[in-house]
Amino acid sequence: MLRIAVQSKGRLYEETMDLLRESDIKLSSSKRTLLVQSTNFPVEVLFLRDDDIPQSVANGVADLGIVGENEYLERKEDAEIVRRLGFSKCRLSLAIPAAIDYPGLKWFQGKKIATSYPEILKDFMAKNGVKTDIHVITGSVEIAPGIGLADAIFDIVSSGSTLVSNNLREVEVVMKSEALLIGNRNISPEKREVLDELLFRIEAVKMAEDKKYVLMNAPTEKLQEIIEVLPGMKSPTVMPLAQEGWSSVHTVLDQKRFWEIIGKLKALGAEGILVLPIEKMIL
Repeated sequence: MLRIAVQSKGRLYEETMDLLRESDIKLSSSKRTLLVQSTNFPVEVLFLRDDDIPQSVANGVADLGIVGENEYLERKEDAEIVRRLGFSKCRLSLAIPAAIDYPGLKWFQGKKIATSYPEILKDFMAKNGVKTDIHVITGSVEIAPGIGLADAIFDIVSSGSTLVSNNLREVEVVMKSEALLIGNRNISPEKREVLDELLFRIEAVKMAEDKKYVLMNAPTEKLQEIIEVLPGMKSPTVMPLAQEGWSSVHTVLDQKRFWEIIGKLKALGAEGILVLPIEKMIL
């Protein structure tokens, strides 16, 4: 049984549960306990605080963990990154009172900085040759300058609205973070087989993200030009229609370039364009 440590609440918890559901790993949702076993896959989920996950994986309490990159780097535990998951994205940034002019990183020389991530901050400042007084606090870091506890803060930033509401301004992005799947370095061969199957499922789910399945009717004489426009996985599927001179073209498009490509297809005479979501992709 492969054990995965997962954050017990918050945005990372929600997105992790979505990923497991999309990977067809069924967990009881009636009552969440500390340890929940899947009903259809050899996996059990251990719910922990986010800052406990790296140590639990490194010590073998859990075989795998899904945790923010910020916590992984802060804890400096001996666990390996198995896969980047691409969700729960944020950044760790330095912020100062909005009214202060900021000349550059040298401004922080000798300043007191409040943070919940002292190790990441210490490494960053040492790398840049800046000496600061790091004040470690947990929770509500953003209020520290306003109550005179610190000159600046180093904290997680998503939208930046919390900084604005506390009259702070983001001035340096120290690192960008996303969810990671981390693993114990000594997973047994039996559990490694389960992990490989789990990764296969995750890959199928992630490959389908931001992809659309597109069907269209196209004039046969324009097929070559249309095929050149399409950035399909390999090549589009082309089938003749009952109406002479027309073909049906099926392909996969990336959401980022979707409207750009659709415009080109319409200009080449494509009609009846149908767009469908993709749940999973297996290459």
